[in-house]
Formats: sequence, C-alpha cells, structure tokens
Amino acid sequence: MPKIKTHKGTAKVVNKRKNDYKIGRPGSRHNTGSKPTSVNRKNRKGSNLSKADQNRLKNII
Repeated sequence: MPKIKTHKGTAKVVNKRKNDYKIGRPGSRHNTGSKPTSVNRKNRKGSNLSKADQNRLKNII
C-alpha cells in the first residue's frame, strides 16, 4: 500500500507538540498597527487545535 503524502500547506502552519498541535491565531498577519496592542500580544502566543481538528488532520501531517 502506498504511503500517504504530507500536506505541505498544513505542515507549514501547524506545529506538532507532545500531546497537541500548535497553530497561529487569526488576525496576526497584517494591519497590526491599527489593532490594539493587547490583541497583538495575545496573537503572539498562538492557540491549540481542537480535538476534532486533530483527529481530522492526523493522517495529513
């Protein structure tokens, strides 16, 4: 049976951790000068993928 190819677009955005996946926050790419500083600070930390999305992406990454 052939191997499943990695989805390169998803692999560049999602980082695998020990028990979960880390993903960037939406709204942190551009126009950050007009957003409040608190929003930009919160966006730096990123967020975790939900369990449903983790199960969906398990075979892709």
